[in-house]
Amino acid sequence: MGPIDPEFFDGEQMRAALTARDIGTVYRLLGRQGVSQRRIAQVTGQSQSEVCEILKGRQVCNIWVLERIADGLGIPRSRIGLSYGEQTPGTRKEKEMDDTMQRRVLVATTLAAAMGATCEGLPELALPSGHVLPSRLGMTHVRTVRAVTEGLRGLGRYYGGQAEMFHAAAGIYTRWMRVPMTDTITAQLGAALAELHTEAGWACYDAGLDGTGHFLHAQRLAGQARDTYGIANAAWHAGIVLTRTGHPNDALKLLQLGAYQLRPQADDHRGATLTARLSRTSAGAYARMGGVDEAIRCLAEAREGWEPHDVFERADAELGTAIIQRELGQLDTAQQFATRAAHTYGEDHRRGRTMAELLLAEIHLRAAEPREYTLAREAIEKASTLHSVALRREWLIPLVTALEARPGTDSQELVRKARQIATTPI
Repeated sequence: MGPIDPEFFDGEQMRAALTARDIGTVYRLLGRQGVSQRRIAQVTGQSQSEVCEILKGRQVCNIWVLERIADGLGIPRSRIGLSYGEQTPGTRKEKEMDDTMQRRVLVATTLAAAMGATCEGLPELALPSGHVLPSRLGMTHVRTVRAVTEGLRGLGRYYGGQAEMFHAAAGIYTRWMRVPMTDTITAQLGAALAELHTEAGWACYDAGLDGTGHFLHAQRLAGQARDTYGIANAAWHAGIVLTRTGHPNDALKLLQLGAYQLRPQADDHRGATLTARLSRTSAGAYARMGGVDEAIRCLAEAREGWEPHDVFERADAELGTAIIQRELGQLDTAQQFATRAAHTYGEDHRRGRTMAELLLAEIHLRAAEPREYTLAREAIEKASTLHSVALRREWLIPLVTALEARPGTDSQELVRKARQIATTPI
């Protein structure tokens, strides 16, 4: 049975329904073209009863489910608004080509920023308009951008997500670059905005959206400001996203360019921490590609000569190491680091702690260790309170897979609960 005819999605009514994310109307219009409910259920990975409920008026709001529907129907995710700044190609093949081109543009922009070259002819990020610009800018405005970035970052660490807030703030404050200012303020503001766009790109990824446009903007701003830390920081965040979304080879290019930028001094804590993060993320990328020796080497480099400055840095390093050890099949070591990470994060960083506990529960289930169901139940409950699509997709679903491999009523109950959370709108 072949794919659904792409021409079915070209009509005016269908385009309007897709734009509005009115999946019930989409399914009804497909029915008029002779596509059965059974066929829709097959391609979208839903049950016929779910398709029937949607046709009766149930709204589909969960981004993960919307992505699965778009991919199953063979339409670009951008047609239902699941990507910031993405164009709308006509076929899945064109979408794949567009994704590949975006990754190449990201690498090229990072390289240009690292080399101090301009980034001419690259796509621009659409930014909000309509706000009155200041008449002049000073350090107060730079501090405002930094304070907003730090505040939103804190919300993201506690609740997850925050893509809409970051996107709006990045758009508003980037327009300040049009205001005349001294060269010193231009450089300072550019560096602050690069960090804001980097965090916005990360928040988009966490919310299940495409943050490439923000990473591109971060590289341009950091490059113009000659902010080597900002270039490396954007490369690191984008490298994590590419690694976790199945493109570790492209991630390594960005991570290597980021490491090239940094020459940490003895008293440069930020540079030393970021260098360690770049090495650790490189280890994760190599592990996903099956490069065991390279992964072990990079992991050792990440530990060499670096000590965490605060609780979050320590917990972040412990969780990153746990993930890599899990990828390498070293479950005992992964369990030790995941346990330490969960304890170190504490309650102030709920998102990180929940990720560590989900990983820990998965390891316990795979190793059939005591309290595995208790750990899984507690971690699933915590995941339900966070606004993170990435967490549900990359951490909750693997736990479901581990539960499905275990027979028994307890496993079945937890699988049902986890799947319900994964498909509940955030």
